Amino acid sequence: MSGAPVIGAVTIGRNEGARLVACLQALQGAVDHIVYVDSGSGDDSVNAARSLGAHVVELDTDIPFTAARARNAGLAALRAQVPDLTHVQFLDGDCVLQPGWIDTARQFLQDHADVAVACGRRREKFPEASLYNRLIDAEWNTPIGQAKACGGDALMRVDALAEVGGYDDSLIAGEEPEMCVRLRAKGWKIWRLDAEMTLHDANLTRFGQWWRRAQRGGHAYAEGAAMHGRPPEFHKRRELRSALLWGAALPLLAVAGAILISPWCLALLGAFPAQILRQRAKGTPWLQASFTTLAKLPEAQGALQYWGKRLSGRQSRLIEYK
Repeated sequence: MSGAPVIGAVTIGRNEGARLVACLQALQGAVDHIVYVDSGSGDDSVNAARSLGAHVVELDTDIPFTAARARNAGLAALRAQVPDLTHVQFLDGDCVLQPGWIDTARQFLQDHADVAVACGRRREKFPEASLYNRLIDAEWNTPIGQAKACGGDALMRVDALAEVGGYDDSLIAGEEPEMCVRLRAKGWKIWRLDAEMTLHDANLTRFGQWWRRAQRGGHAYAEGAAMHGRPPEFHKRRELRSALLWGAALPLLAVAGAILISPWCLALLGAFPAQILRQRAKGTPWLQASFTTLAKLPEAQGALQYWGKRLSGRQSRLIEYK
């Protein structure tokens, strides 16, 4: 690739308010061009983005929203504006880019021609605000080095994205790991750097929000396994199998056994606290061990929801939790 890299940013959001303003302000001066893609906000997001100099793309509200669709639309607008674009930083509208990240990631991609995606440390801005925020903060703490997938925030090579056709617009969740499967199939690598990348403002304060977020994860497991679950990837098969075993098969077996055989069959549900203790013995904190185990229930719900929609021929809709 000749010449200096030309870096743009695509930020996506809906009703992010002050979080979007902070997001766009942090991008100014860090990248060469900024596109904001709005998914039907009812607040002042569009005007705020324009006032901060971002090019705004407003998605057609007659077509179901997905983050994948928004990112593809943003990249298309960015490439139309900047034909010599080499890199794109994707960023969710509730995230704030950290100083120095773009330079660190850009240099890494320049030094490693086989790497398509560089991502770094994403942390929660207010982990103390709720136990659900603390759980998400722990979730972001993934291993450093070559990875199978990235999250919603990452610096990517535009030519690599073009090679695989970008994100799959139809996916309501799990769009980044799915695209990374296709990138790796083309010989590209994904890398997580030990560098501060973004601060994320989850703003999860209620159990129902946490449940729906886990439900969306289960939907992504089922759909990901349906798309790429065959060898050599076995994409999301382990996660799907775990969710169905703990979140569907075991509870149904316990309840059916209690009705048809003996109330003592409900003792099978004791496997849940036993699983929490097993994870705790491995060093997992109590909070994380408890909610990781409990999450199997909404994950199974999400997986069954995906199959129900698929069998009926209906299109899946966003599972919103904020």
